[in-house]
Amino acid sequence: MKTLRPLYFFMSLLFVVGLACSALGGGNTPTQPAQPEQPEQQPTQPPAQTEPPVVVTDAPATEEAPPPPDASDFFKEEFDSSAALENWDHFTLGSGEDKDLVIEQEDNHVLFDLGDEDLYVYYMYLPYTYSDVTLTMSAQNRGRNNNNVSLICRMNDDGTNWYEFSVENGGLWYLYAVEVVDNKLKYNIMSNGGTNALKQGKEENEYQLTCEGDDITMYVNGDEIKTVTDTRYHFDEGLVGLNISSLNVLPITVEVNWFEISEP
Repeated sequence: MKTLRPLYFFMSLLFVVGLACSALGGGNTPTQPAQPEQPEQQPTQPPAQTEPPVVVTDAPATEEAPPPPDASDFFKEEFDSSAALENWDHFTLGSGEDKDLVIEQEDNHVLFDLGDEDLYVYYMYLPYTYSDVTLTMSAQNRGRNNNNVSLICRMNDDGTNWYEFSVENGGLWYLYAVEVVDNKLKYNIMSNGGTNALKQGKEENEYQLTCEGDDITMYVNGDEIKTVTDTRYHFDEGLVGLNISSLNVLPITVEVNWFEISEP
């Protein structure tokens, strides 16, 4: 089992306009770029595609430990007991502090109460690594309508690259290839857009991500958003997990009802 621990918070912020003209080379953005608070109503049209600014930050580190004997590889985690959390661990990024962060099993879900703005919480399943995999998650917003929910696949052993499908509560979505450049994490936009399939406000939504070969397919509430073929990064295997992030308002409280790991 790999135990994650944060190395540093954001050490520097670099804002560059234009994906192709970035000073770092290649389009890249933070996992949860700061956005204006979304109106708490269903959009009539998909939100316009945007290109958020670049954020670079230090990478998390991992340490090796033996896997627990009762861990499963393909299964549906329903978070119905505190024992379910033993196979998961987290690290945080962002300029926010995690001193008030709460992650706890509650009834039949795991509750995330972030406690600060600009805080990005990565919650990873530790016992197994995966190549081709489908991740499906049900999550319900219990706080303000201004957060991000993400699915992560192929995070490598030292936490220096992964794919991330991130959905804002207002309907914007992003697919990132995250890599380390000059010892800083760099979020490269592979694709982005907007969807009307997302239920806004204090609603429950289902998110799905399939990583199969170089093809990455994203879904919201059963609607296929897009399939993107990776012709550049070719991340091949790693941990899977989720991300809950706050932007610029509080409280950000999300409950994850279940998380399923299955074969594509």
